[in-house]
Amino acid sequence: MKDKKLSKIAIGFPLFISIAVAVGIFIGANMAGPEDGVFNLQKSLYKFRQVLSYLENDYVDEVNPDELVESAISEMLEKLDPHSVYIPAEELDLAKSQLEGNFEGIGIEFNIFKDTIYVVSALSGGPSEKIGLRSGDKIITVDGEDVTGEDLNNRRVINLLRGPKGSEVKVGILRKGYKELIDFTIVRDVIPQYSVDVSYMVDDEIGYIKVSRFSATTYMEFKEALVQLKSQGMKKMILDLTGNPGGYMDRAVDMVDEILKDQQMIVYTKGKESRYNSQHLSKNPGDFEEGAVVVMINEGSASASEIVSGALQDHDRAIIVGRRSFGKGLVQLPISLNDGSELRLTISRYYTPSGRSIQKPYGQNTEDYYSEYYDRFKNGEMYVKDSAKVVDSLVYKTDAGRNVYGGGGIMPDYFVPLDSSQSSLFLSRLSNTNTIREYALKYFEANKEKLERYSLEQYISDFKVTDKMMDDLLKLSIQNGVPKDERGFEKSRELIRVYTKAFIARSVWDNKGFYPIFNEQDEIFQKAVSLVDEAESLLKRRIGSSN
Repeated sequence: MKDKKLSKIAIGFPLFISIAVAVGIFIGANMAGPEDGVFNLQKSLYKFRQVLSYLENDYVDEVNPDELVESAISEMLEKLDPHSVYIPAEELDLAKSQLEGNFEGIGIEFNIFKDTIYVVSALSGGPSEKIGLRSGDKIITVDGEDVTGEDLNNRRVINLLRGPKGSEVKVGILRKGYKELIDFTIVRDVIPQYSVDVSYMVDDEIGYIKVSRFSATTYMEFKEALVQLKSQGMKKMILDLTGNPGGYMDRAVDMVDEILKDQQMIVYTKGKESRYNSQHLSKNPGDFEEGAVVVMINEGSASASEIVSGALQDHDRAIIVGRRSFGKGLVQLPISLNDGSELRLTISRYYTPSGRSIQKPYGQNTEDYYSEYYDRFKNGEMYVKDSAKVVDSLVYKTDAGRNVYGGGGIMPDYFVPLDSSQSSLFLSRLSNTNTIREYALKYFEANKEKLERYSLEQYISDFKVTDKMMDDLLKLSIQNGVPKDERGFEKSRELIRVYTKAFIARSVWDNKGFYPIFNEQDEIFQKAVSLVDEAESLLKRRIGSSN
């Protein structure tokens, strides 16, 4: 789910030829089809030309034909699916930069729906992720200026949010469940290109790899982490795809190829046109074809993440643990148009090896599609496995005969409910005001020499967040406008300690310090560790059944 935008473009002249190209590509005018289909297309194009001509020549006010065409294309795409998008020539490089290069800004993937900026995801390691922006947040104001309305476009958003490293931007966020805007001050930074956030040994045999997205360098980063952990003794692997919004499909295929033996289906696609049907099989000797694998997913895992988890689940090659994934299984074809702009048109669907469609249902309300995440809270799916909507008629079988379900997203083998036992409104307010991260940075700056004398292992085992530190954090929270809440503080006290320790460690050792501590309270990670031996048993049964 990359930067997508239904906004202003320059089609160029001659106007009618450009309209014909755009509409023709859109509905398959360049494909062979029935004669009546061609006739209907010609009628539609003639009608469109008539209306545009009357508007340009006879309408009471001056009109801009380019803008009218822009609007028409946007409206057409909105009638299809949430992922078919039109990208103007001047914005194409910016759209690609999320996956292919570094840039300076706040680090979000966003879409514009109904004249409002929606956060699709906060890029891992970027400033928005660090301060707690979430998928589904709406950006309403930027530096006090209202940024909603008809004049909102991709270029304007990027101009507002990108900027030199170290500069600040204030955003007002409307978050579901909150009546008023939540204010964040974000310090822009270089948005990292890397996508493997961290890899480390959990114990003598279990290795952990966290992949945050599938970008141009993901496969090589994963391969490097795999080789390094194997040299440290890794025999069993936990692959963390939680919150991973996807990206390049071929990087996902290459990753799975490192884990599956040769000539096994990884993913296939099917479209209306047979030329868009494809199959992707494992074909190269992999670096981890023998060891046990557990894959972590959640409601933020989408697209390429679902290709990986679906393939490994269907072949009984891994145990999937967590919560139902997002459900993005539509394939977009980038089509270059005559003015350098690009149409990303959905031309097929992804299917897992067993035949499951990854794509969740969608209608024409794009806002509902992206806010479905919050509906999972309402219907209890985040807390109770049985609340997840499983379509019994869409049952499929893994290689070993286990039941798996279609209907949208990947259902894990082991469900892990969202743990609310230590959550509180007070903790949410600390996160929304960035108080814990701010305190951790100040503590690091004041105690840098002492902290840097620790080894990471010593810090993890010996460093304690003291009551004095907690008192200082609470004082900072009051300064940041967080009301005093004794009950909320007591409920979340231990979680606040873990977060504080983890963020201090990030200042010293980056993600290699953060994740080993953060994962101590991550319920999906803890469950994954407990399931490694079962994953090994599954692997042995699979090998036995294939002999």
